[in-house]
Amino acid sequence: MSIIKTVNYFLFDVLKCILYIIALLPLGVLYILGDIIYYPLYYIVKYRRRVVRKNLISSYPDKSLEEIVDLEKKFYHHFCNYMMETLKLISISDKEMKKRFVYKNLGELENIVSDGKPVFLMMGHYGNWEWVTSLTVQVPKSIFMAQIYSPLKNEAADRFMYKLRARFHSLGIARNQTLREILRLKAEGKQLMVGFIADQRPSRKNLHLWTDFLNHDTPCLIGTEKIARKIDANVLFLDVKCTKRGYYEGKFKVISLDSKNTPELYITTKYMQELETTINFAPQYWLWSHDRWKYNKEDLKQ
Repeated sequence: MSIIKTVNYFLFDVLKCILYIIALLPLGVLYILGDIIYYPLYYIVKYRRRVVRKNLISSYPDKSLEEIVDLEKKFYHHFCNYMMETLKLISISDKEMKKRFVYKNLGELENIVSDGKPVFLMMGHYGNWEWVTSLTVQVPKSIFMAQIYSPLKNEAADRFMYKLRARFHSLGIARNQTLREILRLKAEGKQLMVGFIADQRPSRKNLHLWTDFLNHDTPCLIGTEKIARKIDANVLFLDVKCTKRGYYEGKFKVISLDSKNTPELYITTKYMQELETTINFAPQYWLWSHDRWKYNKEDLKQ
């Protein structure tokens, strides 16, 4: 191991110790820290503010600049809440998690899972998507849960985030291993439920589907649908509402219970429609700092 790499791991271990200590604080105190962080993040660092402002203006052209700025500030306040809540995953109890993230129709989910087919749970970067990993403490232990993730370039940070997301005993599957791992788990007879965050921007070589989304011609990832159709998985959408700071409500909505025979691209299109409805209900809880519309359909035709 190189000296630079060794120093990097040492510094990150020191940072982890600090984060673990901070995570022991009550959420109320962490939210105060988040409120403090908001001001330099928004006014001084101006973290990705150009991207956020551009995305909001183009998505909601009928809103005044005053309304856009108000929405922008609400987004950054929530983003700071999200960081504190995600850090709290280190120490939060199962009991506290059940109280803070309530699922309205768990019985319906359990009925769908009980038919033996894998279940794909599609969601977006909305609310606190990291807290959805705690679903394991609210469903029967017979359900084996996994989530797809993109590994971070920094190995130390990647290991930290992997352990954080596995805090409630779900399995993390690297994106490039998705099909292989799902087929392996299915062959082992696992009663499988897999979470997919599917609102990322596809790479240039994967621009296979464009749809109208938040007032944009938007390229969509279709990998989740391709795998679902291949193994005939049941596909659900997780509709999330933030009822108040630190409290979320989730509802499972059926996208397809017959993926193998569902018309091609229906699953992805339906997912994008459901996500748009969720975002429009309370836009401040979506991840507007992501450069979602980097690619322009007309420009790519040239």
